[in-house]
Amino acid sequence: MAEDFAYAEQFREAIENFWLVRARQGVRAGQHLDKLAELVGDIFVDEGFAEGNVLRRRQLELPGYYRSEKRWDLLVVYKNVLAAAIEFKSQVGSVGKNINNRAEEAVGSATEVWAAHREGRYGIVRPWLGYLLLLEDTPEIRKPVSTSEPFFSVEEVFRETSYKDRYEIFCRRLAEERLYDAACFVTLKQDAADPLEEPASDLTFTGFASAIKERAKALAALREEL
Repeated sequence: MAEDFAYAEQFREAIENFWLVRARQGVRAGQHLDKLAELVGDIFVDEGFAEGNVLRRRQLELPGYYRSEKRWDLLVVYKNVLAAAIEFKSQVGSVGKNINNRAEEAVGSATEVWAAHREGRYGIVRPWLGYLLLLEDTPEIRKPVSTSEPFFSVEEVFRETSYKDRYEIFCRRLAEERLYDAACFVTLKQDAADPLEEPASDLTFTGFASAIKERAKALAALREEL
């Protein structure tokens, strides 16, 4: 069973792999987050789930409520019960054009899961949802961004904040509002000496891994009943 510091080191390696795959295959190849999914899946395996319960590349569709199905990045399924579903996202460049899309996707996906769960689509146990976001660290993400308020005032927490700040608020609120059970937010750059930064102590990968371990332990107590 790996300790949390070991997961942190493996996470750094997954970030290095992220850049290597992007450089080799391009963003459209869609495999730059595979190493990260492999690492997160291994945490579930380390906590007692069989490899066959942890789905990383195939059979990742979940039935929806507002649409027929949605493909996730990692699922853990045990005896016809959805134990966990995790989304991995990255943003490299064009942050101003995509930040609202990222928020809409994340909120919509979680909202649909909870509606479908209410309708009994995933078994009797409440699923565990995780969200992990990688943001390229550039001067653009650190500059204050203006707001447009033609009729109503934006919340003060968003005023004169950067895209980096806004992504942090977004990830934190996903967890605070229980849309997701845990969230992780990391900024990264192509610098072997300093490849990543975790801006918020409540959104670190170590904390994310610890939340997964707690989920796995809680499910272990239910396995005999399922």
